[in-house]
Amino acid sequence: MKRLLYLPVLLAISCLLAALYGAVHNQLSYTVAPGYFHEFKFLQFQFPAEAWTRAGASWIGVLASWWIGLILGLPIYIAALFIKDDRAFVRAFLTAAVIVVCVTLLIGLGALAVAYATFTPDNLPWFMEGWDVSNPVAFARAGQMHNFSYLGGLIGTVVGLFWVIRTAWRSRRAA
Repeated sequence: MKRLLYLPVLLAISCLLAALYGAVHNQLSYTVAPGYFHEFKFLQFQFPAEAWTRAGASWIGVLASWWIGLILGLPIYIAALFIKDDRAFVRAFLTAAVIVVCVTLLIGLGALAVAYATFTPDNLPWFMEGWDVSNPVAFARAGQMHNFSYLGGLIGTVVGLFWVIRTAWRSRRAA
């Protein structure tokens, strides 16, 4: 029953990590392609023109990602319930949450590196068809990073869950 009290706190931490990731991610992608925000994201989020700044890009990152902390944090929390010790339970959850963020970031940056190595004006990805933007190559690179960050979140969650399950299995075995 005591661990149920941890749920809102741990999910709030998970949401804060996701929001922080979104803000940092958007700062990186804004550096790669300001046009990705000026010609797409600011419009998508219906931001007022005076907020079309780096800070606005960070805020979009927060809005677009904070709730992912709930979706990804809940299965990790449930898996962590099988850990015997309360401190180990909290530590495993927090470690898994950081693992999710790190894996997501690495996959997003890896996708960006591949995009830098392969995207040219003559070699744009399929998702650029129909887009009339000022810098299609930069736009595609930022889009690639964004798209692969979703995959990174999924893979990161699997890795984080594996970490928690392994920790739970060890805690039960040691008891």
